[in-house]
Amino acid sequence: MALGLAGFVLCLSGLNLILAADHPSYVAAVYEHRVRLNPNPRVPLDRRPALEHMKQNLRVFEEQTVLAAQQGAQIIVFPEDAIHGFNFTRASIAGYLETVPDPQEVTWSPCADPHRFPDTEVLQSLSCMAHKNRLFVVANMPSRQSCNRTADPLCPADGQYQFNTNVVFSDQGVIVARYHKQNLYFEAAFDAPPEWKYVTFTTPFAGLFGVFTCFDILFRDPALTLVKDIGVRQIVYPTAWMNQLPLLAAVQFQRSFSHATGVTLLAANIRAAQYGITGSGIFTPWDSLIHHDMKGDSGKLLVRRVLVLDPAFIGDAAWPTLVPFSGYPKEKLRSEEPDKMHFWPTSSFDADDGVKYCQTDSECEHEATSTSFTSIMMYDNFTLVPLRGSKGNISICSGSVCCHLLFRRSDTLEFYALGVFDGLHVVHGTYYLEVCALVKCTGEHHSSCGEETEHARTPVDFRLTGTFTTRHVFPGILGNGMTLDIPDHSGWERGNRFYMSRTGMSAGLVTAVLYGRHYEKDND
Repeated sequence: MALGLAGFVLCLSGLNLILAADHPSYVAAVYEHRVRLNPNPRVPLDRRPALEHMKQNLRVFEEQTVLAAQQGAQIIVFPEDAIHGFNFTRASIAGYLETVPDPQEVTWSPCADPHRFPDTEVLQSLSCMAHKNRLFVVANMPSRQSCNRTADPLCPADGQYQFNTNVVFSDQGVIVARYHKQNLYFEAAFDAPPEWKYVTFTTPFAGLFGVFTCFDILFRDPALTLVKDIGVRQIVYPTAWMNQLPLLAAVQFQRSFSHATGVTLLAANIRAAQYGITGSGIFTPWDSLIHHDMKGDSGKLLVRRVLVLDPAFIGDAAWPTLVPFSGYPKEKLRSEEPDKMHFWPTSSFDADDGVKYCQTDSECEHEATSTSFTSIMMYDNFTLVPLRGSKGNISICSGSVCCHLLFRRSDTLEFYALGVFDGLHVVHGTYYLEVCALVKCTGEHHSSCGEETEHARTPVDFRLTGTFTTRHVFPGILGNGMTLDIPDHSGWERGNRFYMSRTGMSAGLVTAVLYGRHYEKDND
């Protein structure tokens, strides 16, 4: 049953929005789990020791599910790899695998009917957590599916598919969704599904949710298909994301994805500091509750009430239309037309400051040539231009992408640069990028621009604009100490130009990025 919000005040980055008493909401939980790992994941285990290992993690799940339910949670999301761990081979993970029946074909509560399918102890445990605590449970686990090489030419040589699988249980313990990860990230133990299908499930408290896993978030299928084609506005997202600054820390891109696509994202990451893995959150298009901890040694439960965004559940007239990749100003719930959006003109700076403002792409590109340099950022060769002085207007271009920055800062001691990349990323995955990024460099040398840092002392007011050949641009702002921010204003203007602006940051600026994904060029 949907819950109303009587007199509830939601703070949207400084904007107090008094919600209607009858606007539906629900309580969501995500748990960042410090996974108990198999110390020798490449050594095969029989079913019994593999099950004993998984029970160590499942016991923590049980405790956190109870705590979440006590706080009113109606759905809880657990991370990818959180039950079994990672770095297995195809052979060594065999003892961990269970068969997960397709809920489109079989209605089954493992808790109520534990003997219907053999070797399903993990499914039974998760099902009982959901049933006993009366909440939806989303968990990730390794699964198998038998196949016949005669009937299926893609069937692996050992006669079974092995999948990285998300399973969703209703508050009655019934399996209601099963999703096999499509975009694997160096996962030798698993197969990509031979036929991809998007996966959704429906809840009685918030309507429709979509499901995908970790690396999937960077690709058209399933992420973009769910959001743009199916119209899903609520996503559950188990992940085991290794942070990669300055552009792809876990909470950094989770925030950008939620804001750009206009969805609520329930993101649960594992906690494995030795691998640089942390970062979970409950994200709406306008605000977030996050956890990022590279030094701690324990898990973290996040619980908060969020608004229902499913249009079919609340009625189209009850909430503004959220159009993916259109930009969402903080001060408004519905984007204005681009030509009416806030524009930060060059005249907002003192006319006597001696800064010469370039007015065209060619003029700015010519001026940047004498000071531009290249540096490796996230394994890609960016072209950059340094920020000089306390205010200015600079640009840099690469291929079809031109990046323009209007900036103002009170401190010039830290080294910042504006960078551009237009090309195919080919390390740890293959995907086409169009990126404009303002980054704080870690030192005084050009080569330090693109190195990882979480810290900056200098707040920067800025308006960052890029010309893109893709319509899929994810804006993101990261402040000192992994402080997340969203633009004051963002959106499209003059056809192929996407911009965002931010003034008055309370923390030093680490990164401001327009992260464009050109899905159609991934095969280039």
